[in-house]
Amino acid sequence: MGTVTSIVVLFVCWTIRDSVKMKDIPEKHVFITGCDSGFGNLLAQRLHRKGFIVIAACLTEKGCQDLKACTSPTLKTVLLNVTNPKSIDSAVEYVTAETGNKGLYGLVNNAGRATPIGPTDWLDMEDFHRVLDVNLIGLIEVTLKFLPLLKKARGRIVNVASVMGRLAFGGGGYSLSKCGVESFSDSLRRDMQHFGVKVSIIEPGFFKTGVTSLEIIEKDLHRLWDRLTPDIRCSYGDKYFQNYLKVQRLSMKTLCSTDISKVTNCMEHALIARYPRTRYGAGWDAKLFWLPLSYAPAFIADIMLQLLLPRPICSKRSLAKNQVDV
Repeated sequence: MGTVTSIVVLFVCWTIRDSVKMKDIPEKHVFITGCDSGFGNLLAQRLHRKGFIVIAACLTEKGCQDLKACTSPTLKTVLLNVTNPKSIDSAVEYVTAETGNKGLYGLVNNAGRATPIGPTDWLDMEDFHRVLDVNLIGLIEVTLKFLPLLKKARGRIVNVASVMGRLAFGGGGYSLSKCGVESFSDSLRRDMQHFGVKVSIIEPGFFKTGVTSLEIIEKDLHRLWDRLTPDIRCSYGDKYFQNYLKVQRLSMKTLCSTDISKVTNCMEHALIARYPRTRYGAGWDAKLFWLPLSYAPAFIADIMLQLLLPRPICSKRSLAKNQVDV
């Protein structure tokens, strides 16, 4: 009974502590990457309405124009390609001029991409670089160059990782990059605590955004499949490719949530809570399946994930089944 009471008391205390919010939001500058659409776009609008001075970074001019069209002139936009050091330097100069001697209160590293993604031996090094350069290397460079402004304001850094950063599901640079975001954020948090800078990690499950566009994913999978050497393609079999496409369609159409506010709620809390959490699991699939599975023994996780993906024609089980049939 005493144990249950202690758990209840701790939960109530944590809930109260978690609900305490910062005051004096006006005059606080927040810089968000990847605001053309999805999480970044919605977060920029929400923070703008709450009184933050938002500087939204978009990859395209159209992204900037569309965001300005649905907000007021006080929201600022800037073009940013996180894989281009000169583009990052220009953004830093712009934000430095906008913030003056106040520094930057919030940095939300949201920009990212998922494709190319697929079985590992379908990919080459360029495929890995395309994702890692945006999701990890770009994120690190943006963070390092904005750190002086963040330390000046004793601000917040919010890095968008993924449940796939905790549990690798599918080959390619995406899981690698998100695992790297997790590690970089952990070391950054421990280093920056001495300067009053807080670092939070967002771990979304599956959501419908531009990154998870089924059209883009299928088009890239066809590109990967068409360029395979005959021996690799033969080892998988034509049925494997069709079944792999079916799995992608199933996951994108049935598992992906359309309510992306579940993610932006976490981002917002990390910026306005007096005591932001270290990690935020966003989405019921993340909280009830992916993150718990990441704590399971590796063989259990392997079995669960094998059930979700088709088997190559040359897999050990497929070969054994064919021998029995013969």
